[in-house]
Parts: sequence; structure tokens; C-alpha cells
Amino acid sequence: MKGGIVEGAQAWLSNEGDAVSGLQNSLRSLVDVGYEHGTILKAVSDAAPSDARLEHVWETFLSSFDEVVSARISRDQAEGFTPEFDPLLVARALNRMDAGFLIRAFGSHPKAEKESVFSAISHIWLATLNPFDTQTLDGFKSNGSAENS
Repeated sequence: MKGGIVEGAQAWLSNEGDAVSGLQNSLRSLVDVGYEHGTILKAVSDAAPSDARLEHVWETFLSSFDEVVSARISRDQAEGFTPEFDPLLVARALNRMDAGFLIRAFGSHPKAEKESVFSAISHIWLATLNPFDTQTLDGFKSNGSAENS
């Protein structure tokens, strides 16, 4: 599961190509993994508070994404693409939002529509990390998806 998330995010995390499309591809992969494994994520998340070992594994899994996302945010801040804020705290907030939202959307049946979930998290990530890119954000306002902009 982690491999699928990391593989899908590689282009954005390694700063290859266009930042916005790389981020969107990364988030689409994340949504695909969440859709496929949502019930497992929910089971682990629900059980973690009552099992110290499982809670450690779950927190380690979530935290493993914080550093790499923070590093990418820092690079984008240095280039003036992303506004100044604490990149680690924002990475942690975005990652925990994703986990909670994906579990809620895909952790039980009926599952939410993948495109709606993708649109919601993409809008939040783009508005947070790329607020200067008004063309992409305007595409979300009018279409619900930046892909049509």
C-alpha cells in the first residue's frame, strides 16, 4: 500500500515536470490506493488506539510521508511558488487530512465517488501550496476539477 502511494507521488516529490500536474497525479494515485484499501486503512485506524504496537506502526506509516512532503514544500517555497509557512506542520496537516478523509470516504460501503474525493483534496492541496496559481484554482471553482482548466 505504501509503495503504491510513494510510486504515484514520485514525480511530484522528486520535482520532475510541472508542479501542479505532478501534484494532481500524486493525489490521484493516493485516491486510487485509498479506494482500493480503504477498509484496511479504516480497520487499522480504528484498532490503533487500543493497541500500542499497532498505534506505533500506524503513526510511523503516516509520519513517513511528512518529511518528504515537507521537503517538497520547502523547495517550492525557495522558488517562490508556495507561500512561507512551517512546511513540516502543513505537510502533517495535509497528510492527516488525507488519511482521515480517505478513511471516511472509502473505509465502508457504499464508497464515495473517487472523482469527488480527488477533487476535494486536490482543491485543498492546491489552494494551500499554490495559491498564486489562480488559473488552476479558477478551474476548480467552475468545474470542480483542475483538469478541465
